[in-house]
Amino acid sequence: MYKSFYSLAQTPFTKDLRPSDAFSSTDYKGATNALKYLQKSKGIGLLVGDPGAGKTFTLRTFKDSLSPSLYQVIYFPLSTGGVMDFYRGLAYGLGEEPKFRKVDLFRQIQQGIERLAQDRKITPVFILDEMHMAKDAFLQDIALLFNFQMDSTNPFILVLSGLPHLKTRLALNHHRPLTQRVIMKYEIQALTKEEVSGYVDHHLKIAGAKMPIFTEAAKEAIALRSQGWPRVINTITVNSLLFGSQLNKELIDEEIVRLAIEDSTL
Repeated sequence: MYKSFYSLAQTPFTKDLRPSDAFSSTDYKGATNALKYLQKSKGIGLLVGDPGAGKTFTLRTFKDSLSPSLYQVIYFPLSTGGVMDFYRGLAYGLGEEPKFRKVDLFRQIQQGIERLAQDRKITPVFILDEMHMAKDAFLQDIALLFNFQMDSTNPFILVLSGLPHLKTRLALNHHRPLTQRVIMKYEIQALTKEEVSGYVDHHLKIAGAKMPIFTEAAKEAIALRSQGWPRVINTITVNSLLFGSQLNKELIDEEIVRLAIEDSTL
């Protein structure tokens, strides 16, 4: 409905945004540069951020930047099953038929990594999401599982991703073996007020907007309520577009934004 009213060629603020269309905020550029450093160095990296900060999109951008002829990406969110399901998922991702015992799975995963790296010259890239949900024993296992030749080589890239308290947990003494091997740490922050305005304009331009749709006061209201978190910005702006079109408002002001916020209970 609002697309035709505002003469938009496509739906703005969608989840399926192409990496090439990303808004280059300070933190987005910082996170992608940190992942590029990890790509060159290999080893273990940590990417954290609050819900709706853009972690998954950043990881998808990183994945899409890797050549399939040089990298094999294995993405596994911890919430999809238990710990043994996780280990079996890694084995499957490496093209192995998972063993039953944990000790055999560990050996199988390590051998699969080495075969990819040494025989096929392909670097396995493990992206482990929602790791803030991991139990302490599991995090300790990670330190053992990704230890090759007495920690003298890293034939892999491992990205641990989750909410900010994952970083706090890793700082505890009993996780020191894992923390000491993390060579890249980055925490994605919220957009600034100025970046929120640019973010809204950027996404509307991608969608085909030829003229301004939101007033500056409206964008300030969005920035204030969203606190700069992209997922919340997306919800408020889409609801504002819906209200604006229903009320025949060619230019969305702060009152329309207020109605949109109340309707979405944000």
